[in-house]
Amino acid sequence: MKTLPPLKITLCSPRGFCAGVDRAIQIVELALQKYGAPVYVRHEIVHNKYVVDGLKAKGAIFVEDLEEIPDTDAPVIFSAHGVAKSVPLNAKSRNMFVLDATCPLVSKVHVEAQRLHNEGRHAILIGHRGHPEVVGTMGQLPGGAISLVETEVDAENFIPVDADKLGYVTQTTLSLDDTAKIIAILLRRFPTIKTTPKEDICYATTNRQEAVKQVAPEVDAMIVVGAPNSSNSMRLVEVAERSGCKISMLVQRASEINWDMFSQIKSLGVTAGASAPETLVDEILDAFAQKFDISVSSKVTATEDIAFNVPRELRS
Repeated sequence: MKTLPPLKITLCSPRGFCAGVDRAIQIVELALQKYGAPVYVRHEIVHNKYVVDGLKAKGAIFVEDLEEIPDTDAPVIFSAHGVAKSVPLNAKSRNMFVLDATCPLVSKVHVEAQRLHNEGRHAILIGHRGHPEVVGTMGQLPGGAISLVETEVDAENFIPVDADKLGYVTQTTLSLDDTAKIIAILLRRFPTIKTTPKEDICYATTNRQEAVKQVAPEVDAMIVVGAPNSSNSMRLVEVAERSGCKISMLVQRASEINWDMFSQIKSLGVTAGASAPETLVDEILDAFAQKFDISVSSKVTATEDIAFNVPRELRS
């Protein structure tokens, strides 16, 4: 029998589902149980194909726009990423039964942006153009009342109407280090800019990045389980690379692993983005166990016990 090469695998902890993702998926599943299929979901409930496909199989119908939904009494669910103010207004005009799965930490950013506007300040949103969370946050304020800053260059070049009436908020799933650099530029250029009372980058993003920072320098390669359209998952790959792990790869499923890249490794770190279920991590471990004699340990850098309530209509 062929002897398999040894491989030490370190699991980053925390990893995988955060409270906001867990709540969003629960909302869809509970709505299907209570009201039956179909249940309509505007945008992917979370950015993970495995999760979305599983909910489709149970009767969820995913759409990108409310116009795709026929007149119906079925529940219409907004995704965890949040939506612009125009979306619930549109739903109300059509008498839709809405269940809002927006992550409460995203809703907090919406409230902060509105507060800046109410104070007569121009809001700056630090985030990635086109991401649904950014679209939703920008859509909380009237046109021209909020500006997007994506990079340090953007922060250096931003020209406000009134430099003394500014405030900023951030997308919840950004790189902590990149965001800190952008904020430092804004504070240097606009000393009176209003900061948010509490960090907008969410606890789960922070904790997962910190775990990767501690594991990445100690391993030959790092796998991040997650989707390419998942902002927090993509940031984990970047954090691993910057922390000294040259082989850092994002995979959705074990079938995507490029085995040539891992042929010479002796140690591997594994983590998962906040929208990736633990079953996919298990699938990755099983795939490596086919090719290596694996020993698995965990590096725990934080514990998470946060949970968010589902909407009242779904509570038993």
